[in-house]
Amino acid sequence: WLGLKKIYSITQQGNYLLRIELQDWRGNRRHIEYSFSLGGPSTNFTLQLSRMSGSIPNALPEHAELRFSTADHAGNAASGSGCPQSHPGGWWHSECEETNLNGKYVTPRSRGRLDRGKGLYWKPRKGRYYLLKSTKIMIHPTDLKSFD
Repeated sequence: WLGLKKIYSITQQGNYLLRIELQDWRGNRRHIEYSFSLGGPSTNFTLQLSRMSGSIPNALPEHAELRFSTADHAGNAASGSGCPQSHPGGWWHSECEETNLNGKYVTPRSRGRLDRGKGLYWKPRKGRYYLLKSTKIMIHPTDLKSFD
């Protein structure tokens, strides 16, 4: 994990895409790509997304300002949201049920709803709940030629 300040610094150099790769416990691999903008520390690293492509349904709100929040900085989350306290790990929460790719590592044996919500998961609004074995979050320039 590079850290938000470093990622913000990198993204200020040009236009980047955000690619998220997910693997479930059955070995299925899926991905989704977004065009995105990341605000700096003064905006609590506000993230704005626009879906570009992918092999999994979207689970993150598009065109909304999502503020990065943690349990000790819960005020940064959407108003009235208790997500940072109930879903460990820092993340861009808007609603607690959509996704958390920075939670605890929970194996499929943990079937309880409380444990499941603390793990790594991806939950589209209309779709199945993906309990994840691994995740990758990457950025790359939109114009790779300019970086040769």
